Amino acid sequence: MADCHFYLFTILFISSLCILSIALIIKEEQNNSFAKTLDPNTLNLKQEKLTHFRFYWHDIVSGKKPSSVLVIPPQANYSSTKFGMVAMIDDPLTEGPELSSKLVGKAQGFYGSASQQEVGLIMAMNFAFSEGKYNGSTITVLGRNTVFSKVREMPVIGGSGLFRFARGYVQARTQQFTPSSGDAIVEYNVYVLHY
Repeated sequence: MADCHFYLFTILFISSLCILSIALIIKEEQNNSFAKTLDPNTLNLKQEKLTHFRFYWHDIVSGKKPSSVLVIPPQANYSSTKFGMVAMIDDPLTEGPELSSKLVGKAQGFYGSASQQEVGLIMAMNFAFSEGKYNGSTITVLGRNTVFSKVREMPVIGGSGLFRFARGYVQARTQQFTPSSGDAIVEYNVYVLHY
């Protein structure tokens, strides 16, 4: 009788191990079909670098060829903050504060008024560079911009080209704002970690 119990226990134990092994294999196959851990060397990721950019963002809403176009007007009952407004942008980025200075890229994306109490924008844009070794690379910014604050910080959430896996932050300082036209020149200092 003891031998019978031993064989029964052995069969149950081996069967349990087989079922557990099959379940783990199936789970591993399911995990591999969606995501897997990679060695950073397979993507040629080297030591990170910190790069600082300084350029000027020209948001031109006036004239015959604006670089910022209203796509959704603000809600009527929020006229002081323009809450609900959304604008699409293709703003020039220049080396100096003058629009005639050297073009280094474009800020492409959109911004919208996301605050009911103050002029606070949500900015979603790519700095698409067109100059030097950065030509064709982008830095992506997504963050809150309280435009009447002296200095605003927004996060760098990624990029492409030389800025794959980028992270960091930008500081924005308004250099000039013309209330009658809505045109603005903003100095951007970008601090980005990348490979």
